[in-house]
Amino acid sequence: MADLTAVEICAGAGGQSLGLELAGFEHALAVELDENAVNTLKKNRPDWDVRHGDVADEGVWNPKKFSDIDLLAGGVPCPPFSIAGKQLGATDERDLFAWAVELAGRMQPRAVLLENVRGLSMPRFSAYRQHVKDRLKELGYWSDWKLLHASDYGVPQLRPRFVLVALRNEDAPWFEWPEETPYDGTVGTALFDLMKAKDWPGAERWRDKAKGIAPTIVGGSKKHGGADLGPTRAKAAWRALHVDAMGVSDEPPNESHPVDFIPKLTTEMVARIQGWGEEPEYAWEFTGRKTTRYRQIGNAFPPPVAKAVATSIADALNRKGQPKDISEVEDEVMHDRLYLALKNASAPLTEKELVKLAGEKIDSPAFERRMAMLARDFVIDEDDQLGGRAYRLAGFKGFIGQEDHERHVRFAESRSRIS
Repeated sequence: MADLTAVEICAGAGGQSLGLELAGFEHALAVELDENAVNTLKKNRPDWDVRHGDVADEGVWNPKKFSDIDLLAGGVPCPPFSIAGKQLGATDERDLFAWAVELAGRMQPRAVLLENVRGLSMPRFSAYRQHVKDRLKELGYWSDWKLLHASDYGVPQLRPRFVLVALRNEDAPWFEWPEETPYDGTVGTALFDLMKAKDWPGAERWRDKAKGIAPTIVGGSKKHGGADLGPTRAKAAWRALHVDAMGVSDEPPNESHPVDFIPKLTTEMVARIQGWGEEPEYAWEFTGRKTTRYRQIGNAFPPPVAKAVATSIADALNRKGQPKDISEVEDEVMHDRLYLALKNASAPLTEKELVKLAGEKIDSPAFERRMAMLARDFVIDEDDQLGGRAYRLAGFKGFIGQEDHERHVRFAESRSRIS
């Protein structure tokens, strides 16, 4: 295989980093905002060029100096799209998805890999997704979205992640999404050696009761308190696996704990659930105190999933296999027909005209709700005409690198709480 290089933005503590490395990519640069995650990256890969700071700040790094790389990759912040949050999308100061697409346009890598939470795949962001895909096409890239579950790629956890892959048109015919390799064990079998490490007499009994795959690990943010394993529904799922999800333990249970004790997980166990550590090549050391270690682990892209997707990209860049009609590869992701009608219009359109062009049966209340949703991410001009109110798509609200964008002020005000 040819040597392949990558720049990774919003690198976190190294989940995607390790996956890219195992797939054959050499890091030219990794950029991360969180100091604890930066320390972890430097601890594990001291020879890498790791920069600490806002990835959109060219005082931290200059994209022009990395224009000859093969892959631009990153796990851009998920709160703008998270179901657990307000889903502010383009108006969230943490949103860097559209900015990353423009970055690809400036750097012109052969491929792009961006991952985020499942929320980005939902109807709320159908127009946002179409905007991203259309922009990539304008920049000379074929692209596709796919919802991947970590448990389908050898990880003992559900963890759905919405992944965008884009390749230059000349490389795209060789791309195909990785084949699934489902995890064939349980939480009990995955963690058994760690649970019995301190001679807990109940380890075998616990292993046999902890049958099933783990719910999604929730890393949380600096805005919230200490480490725990998620909201009420997730805690109930952990309880069914005989795990106390009300916190994270410093050590595994020992010989003094009763056989029927319900243990908490250690950060080492959480890392195992995320795909680190069970095999030597997945070994990783996390720096910082327990809560910061937990957040680094919990917010990561599982290394085996990153490896699987990155290997598919590497195979395409190395023209491995037979080229194919790329339309056969694309996953079907719902897009917003009202947005498309607005985008393609050369003049303002009334509700009646938009509904007709969209080819949907939408009553007025539903139309108003849909337009209000679009207006959260796009500038929609409205004009009262004789035939009724007319609408025109006037722009995108998101940050794509503008020097005068309000993102800079909001980001500076909340930087200490961003994670």
